[in-house]
Amino acid sequence: MATEPDAPKSLADPAVLAARRALVGSPHLAPLRDLARTIAAERQAPVPDPDPLDGGVGARLLLLLETPGPAIFRTGFVSRDNATGTSANLFRFLREAGIARRDTLIWNAVPWVIHAEGALNRAPRRVEAKAAAAYMAPLLDLLPHLAVAVLAGRFAGEAQPAIAALRPDLPVVAIPHPSPTYVCTSPSVAERIRTGLAEAAAHLAGLRFTQR
Repeated sequence: MATEPDAPKSLADPAVLAARRALVGSPHLAPLRDLARTIAAERQAPVPDPDPLDGGVGARLLLLLETPGPAIFRTGFVSRDNATGTSANLFRFLREAGIARRDTLIWNAVPWVIHAEGALNRAPRRVEAKAAAAYMAPLLDLLPHLAVAVLAGRFAGEAQPAIAALRPDLPVVAIPHPSPTYVCTSPSVAERIRTGLAEAAAHLAGLRFTQR
């Protein structure tokens, strides 16, 4: 297994990206990559792979974002190591919370790219959200060890009823989206993210979370 990066945005380095791509055949990723390819074929749009340094099918924490951003055209990964502000914030917040990479899977509520290459990302449309809901069950079927799901942002938060129906006993934690645009609006946003991830970390440790 490759050494974990010590700083955000490491996939901007071509050598680091090449080393990461060399790991995509790892067994813990194979079922998720198969699902990604199925979704890509059905939606006729790219679906990025999970980061090989993360937990894959062994993940105990599902971190659900909204849609793949423009960075995936450069790396092909949903990763906290992409060279974006959102990924850098995730890198820092997850590290602060003491959540091990091997415990995490980062995925998107709409897993496929919904914007043209070179265009800015946009909010998913209702028809895209409805289509994406069909992929929640096959995703959760691949994650037998989940101890908690973290839903980042309003749109990802709308997956809560589907997750509750599929995994009634799975704790679900809602946090604000970690994009710099939103995090910078108020100090309370970062604090809510930290509190939510602290709760998720407590679930991973099998502890009762007490808000400070």
